[in-house]
Order: sequence, then C-alpha cells, then structure tokens
Amino acid sequence: QVQLVESGGGSVQAGDSLRLSCTASGRTFNNLHMGWFRQAPGKEREFVSVFRWNGNRIYYGDSVKGRFTISRGGAKNTVDLQMNNLKPEDSAVYYCAVGDGVILSQIRAKSAYNYWGQGTQVTVSS
Repeated sequence: QVQLVESGGGSVQAGDSLRLSCTASGRTFNNLHMGWFRQAPGKEREFVSVFRWNGNRIYYGDSVKGRFTISRGGAKNTVDLQMNNLKPEDSAVYYCAVGDGVILSQIRAKSAYNYWGQGTQVTVSS
C-alpha cells in the first residue's frame, strides 16, 4: 500500500517563500512521476508541478512558472517544492500526487495520478 507523507505549508505574507516536501513509500515504481496539485475553495484541482524520475524531467503549471521550483529530495522517492514570491492566489490546499508511467499528454491531468496525499494548507495574505 502506497503511503504519501507531506510536510511544509503554512501561512505567510505575499512575497514570502514556503517549501513543501512529499515522500512516497510502499511500492517500487517503474517510472515515478511525483509532484503537486492544488485546490482552492470552490475551484477545480489544479496542476502545479511534477518531477519525472526517468530522465529527470520537470513540468510546471503556467501560473507558477518562474516562482516555484520542484526537485528531488535527499531521501528515496521524495520531492520538494520550493515556492517563492508567493501570491494570495496561491492560497490552496496542496496535494502530493504520485503516478507510475504517466504519458506526456496526461502529465497535467489529475486522473493520471493514482496516489494522493492528505493535503497541506498554504495561505498567502496580502
């Protein structure tokens, strides 16, 4: 059984930074895709970023490009999301997402990910 453990999040002012981390355990992945989606109240779950282990490929949502950086963490099957220059519109629950062998055309689709974390709240005030 796959378990995802998230850490980070919190409440900050606009322009501040936060770092999220997620670790997956419980199975071996052939082509791990690991990253983050977010969901604000009354909105759809939105793609933020994902790291593909095979080839070390990185993908970002348009709204976070240039401000957020995803990277592999030091521990096995861990991904970190460094969020800089946070804006009030970044406020949401951030969910760690894991998929195995996600095809490129579906990289930003929440349906392509099989495992989800419990979510961590990020609140950015102006």
